[in-house]
Amino acid sequence: MNIKTSIGRLRILAILEGISYLLFGITMPMKYMLDIPQPNYVVGMAHGWLFILYIGICLQNAVIYKWNFKIAALALIASLLPFGTFIADAKIFKPASDVGSSS
Repeated sequence: MNIKTSIGRLRILAILEGISYLLFGITMPMKYMLDIPQPNYVVGMAHGWLFILYIGICLQNAVIYKWNFKIAALALIASLLPFGTFIADAKIFKPASDVGSSS
């Protein structure tokens, strides 16, 4: 993953956003079952910023790589599903980065 390319930044961001989403599986029970809300605030804030960045950079890459509506929609919907961004990275972003690097 090359951070100097827009698709490389998207791939890294997709992984970080996916991790932050999955961390809710740990922090939500801490908040509601153990009455420890602080980790959920931190994860929630990080996830919110990563989500917004993910959407923005997805849209940027959709324009740069001329993704059709279906691919762009799938990339955006992936952020709403657990493990979705990991699958989008493997199925959409990695192949796009391989094509971009060979040119």
